[in-house]
Amino acid sequence: MSVSLIDGWDRASLAQHGMWITERMGAGGRVYAMPLAVRFDGPLDVDAMLAACAAVVERHPVLAATLAEQDGHVRLVPGEVPPPIRFEDVSGPSGGAFGDLSAPSSGTFEDVSAPSGGTSGEAPALSGGASGPSGGIEAEISRPFDLVTGPLARFTLFRLAPARHVLQLVAHHAVFDGMSKDIVLRDLAAAYGGSALPPLPISYGEAARAEQDRVAAELEGAAEFWRPRWHDDQDLLLPGAARPSLRAAPGETVDLALGGETAGVAERLGLTRFEVVLAALHTLLHGYGNDRVAVAVDLSTRTEETRDHVGLFVNELPVVSTPRGTFAEFARSIREELRAVYRYREVPLARALGGISPRTALTPVSVSYRRRSGADPVFPGLDASVDWTAFNGAVRNTLHLQVVESPDGLAARLQFNPDVLSRAACESVAGNLRTLLLGVAARPDAPITELSSHGRETAPTRDAAPDGAPGTAPASVAASAAIASGTAPASLAIASGAVADSAPDAPPAAGAAAGAVADPALLGEVEAIWCEVLGVDEIRPDDDLFDLGGHSLSITQIIARVRDQMGVELSFEVFIDTPTVAGVAEEIARSR
Repeated sequence: MSVSLIDGWDRASLAQHGMWITERMGAGGRVYAMPLAVRFDGPLDVDAMLAACAAVVERHPVLAATLAEQDGHVRLVPGEVPPPIRFEDVSGPSGGAFGDLSAPSSGTFEDVSAPSGGTSGEAPALSGGASGPSGGIEAEISRPFDLVTGPLARFTLFRLAPARHVLQLVAHHAVFDGMSKDIVLRDLAAAYGGSALPPLPISYGEAARAEQDRVAAELEGAAEFWRPRWHDDQDLLLPGAARPSLRAAPGETVDLALGGETAGVAERLGLTRFEVVLAALHTLLHGYGNDRVAVAVDLSTRTEETRDHVGLFVNELPVVSTPRGTFAEFARSIREELRAVYRYREVPLARALGGISPRTALTPVSVSYRRRSGADPVFPGLDASVDWTAFNGAVRNTLHLQVVESPDGLAARLQFNPDVLSRAACESVAGNLRTLLLGVAARPDAPITELSSHGRETAPTRDAAPDGAPGTAPASVAASAAIASGTAPASLAIASGAVADSAPDAPPAAGAAAGAVADPALLGEVEAIWCEVLGVDEIRPDDDLFDLGGHSLSITQIIARVRDQMGVELSFEVFIDTPTVAGVAEEIARSR
């Protein structure tokens, strides 16, 4: 192995820690499955391709890692079972037929989000029935991962015909992100061509330690930066939306045509295409009646030393605006806000601020945008095609815009939760965004009120409380687990360590929970543990963990201390249902 996995530091990264908590709470599942599939036409050397897969795993030992909790910390450890690398010959009457080939994509800023269902016109996919390649690919995406036992990556090479193959990698998001797709394919192509893969400059453990050191140094500044910006308003007005959602659910997609007009506008205004698209989305949401717009953006946390690493190097942070003025003026203000956010791009929002309740996304609307500067990898003697914007059939909030920019243009789609937003409504949003961008291309100095005026006529009004809003309590995570089996951090807000909420059933009141604990001494013991973990002097029985600044690490440490001091293994669900001293004490009393 060219570089060890740990090399002196075995703690998981902040993003991995949050994802581990989400999985333990039963709210992850398919949302974390990241498939990548490549179709090859030509005389493929099966042995050489399988050996190339093994070489990739050797260069990137994180693909063979698992996560384990020890002494209140989540640690990255080498898995006992290596990632399987398999070959399946499914050639036959239906083996050569193609429909659509799916593989998820991501964004740079990176796609932390798990991809969601639909098809892309970029690369053909497979047909052939449940027993053919299409069924095999779907089965691999659906097959759950176990972060503790592993393996967290699986390679399968399907032979469809003598000169037609599909290689599929499915990896858990804890060890994979959008940029990892480019890295894996580049390394696969090099290894298949006979080149030795160079060693990585540092281990994954060293990278995680360096990141956490930087976050610790920036934490105070990040808190000061976010306090006036972040207001946890989970409401959202969208045409045809019953309510906003911040939980993982089966998802669908609508392709979005973003033509060359974005490049022209970006050049004229001195902006990037990403900044133009993000400003347009904010403008559209404002047109739907959202005066204050918050859109979560997936940001890359890679450094020069980790640019060649496969792994999870993303953080989700909100970009907040109150659109006004001309589009050109507003887009430039978005650029300035993004530059300010980048300063703290490695600091999870939940680490900087308290009061962020568990959820699968920071905001009901999010964006992942990845810029691919290089050409597709070249496999000697083969024609290879990749769908860079494919997904896994799950969505983490109400609406997610996924864009991949390459030298050939933009590939974009909207992922949506059909339980809260109809397909017709999502298609309307896609059409409105496209129309707005065309208007911007024609008149970039037009007032945004004119560009987005069509949206106000279709914007709904709603009195009902939003899904998972403050004051409503999530139901048992069993519902999320059911979603997960066909669903899907990150996200948590992946990097913030947030986890999926479920339907709003009212939990027991804190006072009722406290009354159910017969021994007041137990409350005192739990309060002492919380004070130690959270670094505060006094905590009341009904204080909320997250309002006190708690996050995924706090949960892990409380569970470890309760286990060590009281001999009780706490249920993770208690930190969703009743994240109070009283709720935890009641759980301990019930478990004894």
